[in-house]
Amino acid sequence: MNITERFLNYVKFDTQAAEDSQTVPSTSKQLIFAEYLRDELKAEGFSDVEMDDMGYIYATLKANTKKDIPTIGFISHYDTSPDCSGKDVKPRIVENYDGGDIVLSEGIVSSPTKFPELLAHKGEDLIVTDGHTLLGADDKAGIAEIVQAMCWLRDHDEIKHGDIRMGFNPDEEIGMGAHHFDVEKFGCQWAYTMDGGDLGDLEYENFNAASAKVNIKGVSVHPGYAKGKMVNANMLAAEFIGMLPANETPETTEGYEGFYHLLGIESGIEHAKLSYIIRDHDRKIFEDRKRFITSVAKKMNEKYGEGTVDIAVNDQYYNMKEKIDPNMHVIDIVLKAMEESGVPPKVAPIRGGTDGAQLSFKGLPCPNIFAGGVNFHGPYEFVSIQVMEKAMQVVVKICELTAGYND
Repeated sequence: MNITERFLNYVKFDTQAAEDSQTVPSTSKQLIFAEYLRDELKAEGFSDVEMDDMGYIYATLKANTKKDIPTIGFISHYDTSPDCSGKDVKPRIVENYDGGDIVLSEGIVSSPTKFPELLAHKGEDLIVTDGHTLLGADDKAGIAEIVQAMCWLRDHDEIKHGDIRMGFNPDEEIGMGAHHFDVEKFGCQWAYTMDGGDLGDLEYENFNAASAKVNIKGVSVHPGYAKGKMVNANMLAAEFIGMLPANETPETTEGYEGFYHLLGIESGIEHAKLSYIIRDHDRKIFEDRKRFITSVAKKMNEKYGEGTVDIAVNDQYYNMKEKIDPNMHVIDIVLKAMEESGVPPKVAPIRGGTDGAQLSFKGLPCPNIFAGGVNFHGPYEFVSIQVMEKAMQVVVKICELTAGYND
């Protein structure tokens, strides 16, 4: 089976995560794919294949040498974003992309005018959607690359390597992917998530992240007799939103700039609920942001009465850079692997998160490597077959280079 066939098999499965679920995984349909993947790993002959009740999968490609080599791992998540449907994905291969518009379906066009990143893949074979779902390259491309690389190493005994662990998990898209990942069982000195974007992406800085849930209580009264009595939660929600800086949102920031992002509003006269995420690369500014949004709730309670606005702020993950900096050999190996694979590295901070951030704070240094997908979380998502093949080659080369780590 080649990497394209493997990936196309994976995206047949709907593995969309759910933000407000209390179960692990957040959707039961993720387990259907997890069972398929577990069985595939067994059929490919890998060792120590197991899946726990929460859908976390672990497997090993055993060492083919007696040398003292660090055990390393590769990790990808199989859930897809809650932002866009992953049901009945209909992928299509655009062979030898010519640099023009790609008609996904009638009236739905992926154009380099809107998505100039398409032009970097002129002449390549692109896997696209039909414009009605996401593709799922985030992160089923990463899974396909890891499994394909391990199969290649299995079949090429001349490339010496130590024990290599694979880990596949649910619920990364809702910030929960690493919560139940068993680092001790995984047993690696370091690992890599294959969850980055386009060719050459290498990331070991990410946002510090928190969520904020704001609940606003109103008082409903007949509008004809409401003067001095009604408290309209809709209006209070608008006031709360207006008290946050308008120039510190995702659509107004870039690079290392952080933001407050209003994810959703559920609103009526008696009750309103605002869902925010808070992001910043700088830990001090991140803490300041959490204090500020909490102070907005406090000011509104002072104005409208205690208990009118309730806010719950919860940390989700932190910037992995502070855990990677003391272990820069983990980065040096990837840079060398990319160089030897003919991949120009693009080191940049992640304006988002990855399971590797949480895993790094659990004691497993875990930077993030490109998996090839572009325009994640929506119907214009695509992945280049050639980039997936390059990612697979980088994984193989990392394993080969790690074999000489103790020389």
